Amino acid sequence: MIVIPRRGKGRPSAAGAAAYREQVKEFCRQIEQIRGTLDFEVSARGWCYILEEHGATKADFDTIQNLLVDCRKSGDLPLDICAEDEARTADHIEDVTDESPEEFVCNWIEYVRDDACDDYNPISLWDDSDYYCEMWVEKIDLKSLFSDICKRYTIPLINIRGRTCLNSRAGTMRRFLQRECQGKTCVLLYCGDHDPSGLQISEEIRSDMESMTGTTGYSPLSLIIDRFGLNADFIKRQRLSWTNNLITSSGEDLANRHHPDHCKPYVQNYIQQFGARKVEANALVVRPEAGRRLCLNAIRRYIPDNLLSDFEARREVARQKARAAVARLLDRV
Repeated sequence: MIVIPRRGKGRPSAAGAAAYREQVKEFCRQIEQIRGTLDFEVSARGWCYILEEHGATKADFDTIQNLLVDCRKSGDLPLDICAEDEARTADHIEDVTDESPEEFVCNWIEYVRDDACDDYNPISLWDDSDYYCEMWVEKIDLKSLFSDICKRYTIPLINIRGRTCLNSRAGTMRRFLQRECQGKTCVLLYCGDHDPSGLQISEEIRSDMESMTGTTGYSPLSLIIDRFGLNADFIKRQRLSWTNNLITSSGEDLANRHHPDHCKPYVQNYIQQFGARKVEANALVVRPEAGRRLCLNAIRRYIPDNLLSDFEARREVARQKARAAVARLLDRV
């Protein structure tokens, strides 16, 4: 069980301040201990769900997120204890080497000899497939969790954060158009929140794409939109925790009758079936292996195992030929 450090009201005594610092120190120690058991990056919100498994409650979530910010600022926790928003990363950071020219060249030769061919990819998995798949997720935690699986299947993976930007959506549509022209059936795999808008995402995605048919040339009429999670049966089976409100990213609650969308059928149908509660997609971080199985099972509906294994075998043959070519060329240097 993890104790969430809290400051008392008013000006703390010396003893109270010291006790709080000890609580923070222990909190950070336990966070780093848990981090050592994870094989994927977690956002601040994801940490809230993980700590819920260790005694925290939904009422603690804001406190935990603020505490993580403070501890990362102070150095009590590493900055990278929380996954970085890829949209805010810096480009063009200067990288000055302390290698001599000879060391620099030797390191590159070593890389070419030993590792470069691992990136050689002259074969497409999709050539022998009836389908072409991409995946959208609603949270950065899911992108981190599913990344290795999608990389193996060469499936483009995008964190749409509720709604894709126009450029990102257009990129997906242009790739779909190219594959459709090759005779493929295009599939958009989606995993997001279990809430009113999350459950009607298929029609929203299709209509959003239709609004950009004029600029991309792609019509989503034949697109398969497969929302594979989060779904109620998975939530029940994995005993994921519910949040007892329908507050959206704008801070307004769909369960409030004064909300402009409260009386819309998709909201009322959801409330009648599930009540005024939701499960955020971040909750998957507490069941990582089940989450990955959920992702993998969705992919396997369109890409059978024999297609993947044949692709990987043929690609490895090509890479072996590339390694042999590298050896021959380096012998001439």
